[in-house]
Amino acid sequence: MRIVIVDDSVVVRQRLIRLITDLDGVEVVGQAADVPEARDMVQALKPDVAILDIRMPSGSGADLVPDIKQLNPALKIIMLTNYALPENRKKCMDQGADFFFDKSTEFQKVVPVLKRIQAGSRSK
Repeated sequence: MRIVIVDDSVVVRQRLIRLITDLDGVEVVGQAADVPEARDMVQALKPDVAILDIRMPSGSGADLVPDIKQLNPALKIIMLTNYALPENRKKCMDQGADFFFDKSTEFQKVVPVLKRIQAGSRSK
């Protein structure tokens, strides 16, 4: 399973990579710090999963969701944010995100979700 991580924080990206690299069959194929770079990366690398932050200097990960879903409708999107407000959750899910987690309290949920996504892709 190929993953792209989009977050303007290098620390968050490194933490996610440490969590993910222990999973068999999972590879982080790209990292982006902003929305334009992320859009290009998803188009070029065709990942199975994108982990997106909402607030970045160059735009919103929430606004990126429909763009990258259009590029790859099968792409699974995990939103991981410090701004886990109900209105942000609703916007992201309405735009096509598959999961929405609060960085401060739900960071560890990313790994079980990736395992479920991976198991689902093997059963098809």
